[in-house]
Amino acid sequence: MANNLIYICEQCGNEQTKWSGKCPACGAWNSLSEMKFNKAKGSKRVKLEEASLKKLDSIKEMPMLRIQTGISEFDRVMGGEKNKGIVLGSVTLISGEPGIGKSTLILQVLSSLSKRGLKCLYLSGEESEQQIKLRADRLGGETGNIFLLTETDVLLIDKVLAKEKIDLIVIDSIQTVENSNFENSAGSITQIKESASHLIKIAKTNNMPVFIVGHITKEGSIAGPKILEHLVDTVLYFEGERFHAFRILRTTKNRFGAVSEIGIFEMTDKGLLEIKNPSEVFLSKGSPQIGSAVTVVMEGTRPMLAEIQTLITKTNFGYPKRTAGGYDLNRLQILIAVLSRNLRIPLGTLDVYLNIVGGLKAKEPAMDLAVCLSIISSYRKAKPKEGMVVFGEVGLLGEIRKVSRSQERLKEIEKLGFKRCVVPVGVDYKSDTMEIIRVSNLEEFERKALDK
Repeated sequence: MANNLIYICEQCGNEQTKWSGKCPACGAWNSLSEMKFNKAKGSKRVKLEEASLKKLDSIKEMPMLRIQTGISEFDRVMGGEKNKGIVLGSVTLISGEPGIGKSTLILQVLSSLSKRGLKCLYLSGEESEQQIKLRADRLGGETGNIFLLTETDVLLIDKVLAKEKIDLIVIDSIQTVENSNFENSAGSITQIKESASHLIKIAKTNNMPVFIVGHITKEGSIAGPKILEHLVDTVLYFEGERFHAFRILRTTKNRFGAVSEIGIFEMTDKGLLEIKNPSEVFLSKGSPQIGSAVTVVMEGTRPMLAEIQTLITKTNFGYPKRTAGGYDLNRLQILIAVLSRNLRIPLGTLDVYLNIVGGLKAKEPAMDLAVCLSIISSYRKAKPKEGMVVFGEVGLLGEIRKVSRSQERLKEIEKLGFKRCVVPVGVDYKSDTMEIIRVSNLEEFERKALDK
């Protein structure tokens, strides 16, 4: 076998035989990393008689077995509202900023599973046994069935499985472990790819769940080749503002459940606590204020209320400033242009500062109407009507369009006791306790939404 070199793009996973400063596939600069591989002489030929064809309708459907951890917010993220829990044989990648609470979350999950009698293997290449023990004591959970392996070689897992029956494996983190069959250092593209491949083989062969913790780069993407995300079954991001106590566990890929599901936790000195009703977290109490608007967003299968606040001031420079916290800045620029054109609000000479309360991040088009209301309210110095929620997409011509899953949104609004809701024309919903106000354009919306 002869050693060969290829170059892999860390952004998109594209492979090529020569190095270049720019990836020809995705256009990223300085993203190509060297990788050694062994090229076998000759080729393996598959025996035709071993291949078996089956018709799709002849294959029997097998039930998808899941393990429920008992942490409902975590189980929801793993499967959705109806199919909660961890799928047997699945491989999950958990990523997030340093210090956000990934190891704390994982240890709480293992503790909950240990309490239910499941044996878990925790391989840590970052922390010592004493450090993990200190965290476990602080969290105060059950640890009788958690086995520690403070090594960096993933091949040692095979020896552990030969001696002990394990139900779930955690690797913390993929950037610190290695496959000793390869000479590259831990954290290199070769080691990340080969270590992940070995872990996936273990998961599928033994039908046990494997969780892989991954670091992220300063740009916010998972460190290592993009192919790592393609290999696993589920990708979770653990996010939150450093100065906020709330943390959001978000699904960006899931082969066994809904995508974009979120679980919400609060970081305390005793670990992460579940937030059962997230709408209460992201809404301020009391009567509506000038520049504020309440909307409902869909995070996976969950409708969740959020409050948007906007402050408008006169600009001191020739170019007005626009700032958006938790919201897409480009979308804000578009909505400012639509309001300036259709409602003749001179925002071209005003600074606009927008923020979603509680550190929530959302980009859903249904938030358009609430963003417009908060801007209009701040400029007109008029409060929105008491107990009102708004949602809908705003077009470039000032028209208000329907959004998906309106029925679920309205049920959540009604359940939380709001008195009225502004929706686009065409939304069919009847309520005995809540007034439904239907609007078709921004001028009509301003007349009916503000408390003048």
